[in-house]
Amino acid sequence: MAIGGLISNRNFRSFIGSGKVHQKEEALSRHGCERLSVAVASNPQRTMFQRKFCGRMACSGVVSGHRYCLFPFGAGNADEKTVKRAQALHGVSMKSSQMCCRKTSRCYEHYLSRSSTSNCRLQPSVNHKLALSNGQRQPGAHTKSSDGSAEAVLVGNVQEKSAWWQQFPKRWVIVLLCFAAFLLCNMDRVNMSIAILPMSKEFNWNSATVGLIQSSFFWGYLLTQIVGGIWADKIGGKLVLGFGVVWWSVATVLTPIAAQIGLPFLLVMRAFMGIGEGVAMPAMNNILSKWIPVSERSRSLSLVYSGMHLGSVTGLAASPILIHKFGWPSVFYSFGSLGSIWFALWLLKAHSSPKEDPELSAEEKKLILGGGTSKEPVTVIPWKLILSKAPVWALIISHFCHNWGTFILLTWMPTYYNQVLKFNLTESGLLCVLPWLTMAVFANIGGWIADSLVSRGLSITAVRKIMQSIGFLGPAFFLSQLSHVRTPAMAVLCMACSQGSDAFSQSGLYSNHQDIGPRYAGVLLGLSNTAGVLAGVFGTAATGYILQRGSWDDVFKVAVVLYIIGTLIWNLFSTGEKVLD
Repeated sequence: MAIGGLISNRNFRSFIGSGKVHQKEEALSRHGCERLSVAVASNPQRTMFQRKFCGRMACSGVVSGHRYCLFPFGAGNADEKTVKRAQALHGVSMKSSQMCCRKTSRCYEHYLSRSSTSNCRLQPSVNHKLALSNGQRQPGAHTKSSDGSAEAVLVGNVQEKSAWWQQFPKRWVIVLLCFAAFLLCNMDRVNMSIAILPMSKEFNWNSATVGLIQSSFFWGYLLTQIVGGIWADKIGGKLVLGFGVVWWSVATVLTPIAAQIGLPFLLVMRAFMGIGEGVAMPAMNNILSKWIPVSERSRSLSLVYSGMHLGSVTGLAASPILIHKFGWPSVFYSFGSLGSIWFALWLLKAHSSPKEDPELSAEEKKLILGGGTSKEPVTVIPWKLILSKAPVWALIISHFCHNWGTFILLTWMPTYYNQVLKFNLTESGLLCVLPWLTMAVFANIGGWIADSLVSRGLSITAVRKIMQSIGFLGPAFFLSQLSHVRTPAMAVLCMACSQGSDAFSQSGLYSNHQDIGPRYAGVLLGLSNTAGVLAGVFGTAATGYILQRGSWDDVFKVAVVLYIIGTLIWNLFSTGEKVLD
């Protein structure tokens, strides 16, 4: 922010010589010591007095014996030590001319006064309003005072400064919009986990049928993982993610109608919903690989994925309330309609890459690109090269092992609370919130830890292995304790700790696609998440089958074994270095 000064040719004759004007930018304002720019005319033979002042009531200074005061509100006295120091430096005595500034709504009123009194609220000899500036300069302008006794030179053009929301980094606008998309994603997904309880009673479904309905979502979700990644890498993530949100929102709204028609229609509608949500992760991964520098990768992805966890929190907490007051169809109608609001904002604010955003500042673009240039979207996917890399297979296998346990908890946790812990519908929904809330918190903690380790010099490979090992071994330990707990409170605590440690995976394997192949981040995420979806399909259906013939302990044992296998594969074959270009 800059304040252009008014310098009188008559009153400040000693400062203007041979028509040359020098501009000085170093004053500090009282509020936060924000930089102000005070234009001062100086004799080219005289040394410019340069100093920063930040007084308690105002910023004050003396230039070549002439005192100036910058007062955001009202006026005050210059510091006497400052005055004496300036007098000694320039060898002159303090004179009576003052320049004071008083802030009004969105501009500054500048006054020139001959009065020797310290009160700047006197009748001004010159009054000129100037807007706030972004620091750009324009040629000076001359003006005369009302009594004609003083001529002033207006130095500098001052323009209005942008509001804080306009200065907010554009890359983090993209991150927040992706966060909101993933919030809606899991809200629309987990509402069935709560609604399935009254629906199964109304339609007389058994456990096997419930498992079939829960897994039908993954039929469509599986189909669009790789396709969504290819699409995003070729045409950009904005269009693909926008399509996905609209598609699954419509499918969510139509779910109650399909259920009333019959079970086959419900299965198809859940699969349709999966088609829309299937493109979300590859598209998001593609767009963030272009917008986010590596130093912010873990925390940005952790924030986006925490949207999924908070979506689970919101869906599981709100669904019982809506069902109790308005019936189970209200959950699908209310959640699905939110997608239209998000889509409008997405069209307005999002761009697939920095080079497509005309409002992006040069400084932020340089930070994002790291001094390089943004590469063109891929036209051909090198499948043979991709599938020949061991780190790619480490991603695929580890993603399968991770998602087996995650999707079991996502889809079956309310049933576990209801059947094993004997919680009612409302209690099941509210207590299901705790593990996902823990996951949302620890995902962001893990992201900041990972980026801090990278910034301190630890290799990306080491960081990814550390974070993912926590994400595997933590859930394995806490799920293995469920068979030993005797109280519902301890069971909920174990679930929460399991999900909290699982959240470190967001800074492990979920960040690794952009590490090893940023240009193919969408395709890589599509490949690994296809394996993850298969784990969801088989794991969710297998859980229903196991429960008919076994117990919940058997369900958790399978998940623990897969977590351990994933830990071994990940630490042996993964890397944080780029292997695909």
